[in-house]
Amino acid sequence: MATQIGAPQDWPRLRVDDWTDTRDTLHMWTQVVGKIRLSQAPLLNHWWQVTLYVSPRGLTTGAVPYRGGSFDLELDFVEHRLRARSSAGEERLVGLSSRPVADFYGETITALEQLGIETTIDARPNEVDPAIPFAHDDQHATYDPEAAHLFWQQLLQADRGLGEFRSHFVGKVSPVHFFWGAMDLACTRFSGRDAPEHPGGAPNCGDWVMVEGYSRELSSAGFWPGGGEEGAFYSYAYPEPDGFPDHPVAPDAAYYSVENGQFLLPYEAVAEADNPDRALAQFLHTTYLAAADLGGWDRKRLEDDPARWPQHRPGQKD
Repeated sequence: MATQIGAPQDWPRLRVDDWTDTRDTLHMWTQVVGKIRLSQAPLLNHWWQVTLYVSPRGLTTGAVPYRGGSFDLELDFVEHRLRARSSAGEERLVGLSSRPVADFYGETITALEQLGIETTIDARPNEVDPAIPFAHDDQHATYDPEAAHLFWQQLLQADRGLGEFRSHFVGKVSPVHFFWGAMDLACTRFSGRDAPEHPGGAPNCGDWVMVEGYSRELSSAGFWPGGGEEGAFYSYAYPEPDGFPDHPVAPDAAYYSVENGQFLLPYEAVAEADNPDRALAQFLHTTYLAAADLGGWDRKRLEDDPARWPQHRPGQKD
């Protein structure tokens, strides 16, 4: 019998303290994969060309251009392997198991070479301290397949909620994508105005990276495996308008973290809600309003109803 797709309310539970070592190893693996995409893809605003995407099996680069063709890389958290495929029809596999980042990095580069793909990356992680070069990283070597699978299922739910939220915005808005620098899934809306130059300051990451990332006024929301016992949803504005931390938001479990400079909603508060989808939607919409209303965004021009063409949807009556 075929496996059934999970019900919409299936919000998996995973305590951060129970998988920290695996999380940190996986973080480095996503950086290796993301930097390979970065090495080949042309620059898009705000570094959108470097991200990964939630897939039906894990995290994927999507199609990466290479010479006259393309390739992709996917971290598969169902069969626990990295799958590398080329448009020439060839495939190589790298197993995901408890072993040093150095081994994973070496095997991944070898797999690409076997596919005829030559790539040169900055082989050190960003936005972490210390930044151990991948080829010398024997410190991160833990992989719990069950925890990785549960994290991917958390991402599936977050991706679904963020995707629905994204559909209400018709201005400039990012895809829902996974930034391997901070290991977070994000979706970012833009007002259309320039922003003051970002001061930078991320560990082992040039200030110019943040200058590009925050070159336009924005409201960003997402999910990452930190900030709560089981991770947290977040929302922040750049630049942060006056009164932002005090703006009312929902649900009741949401709060402004002075330490993080953003609103947070613990994942467990969403998972335990009577209606998790609604709780997440409340957080995303009310924290966006804090940025848009206090920042004077032209909401009439930037927003619209995603159900604005009901008469043309299959199964709908005229």
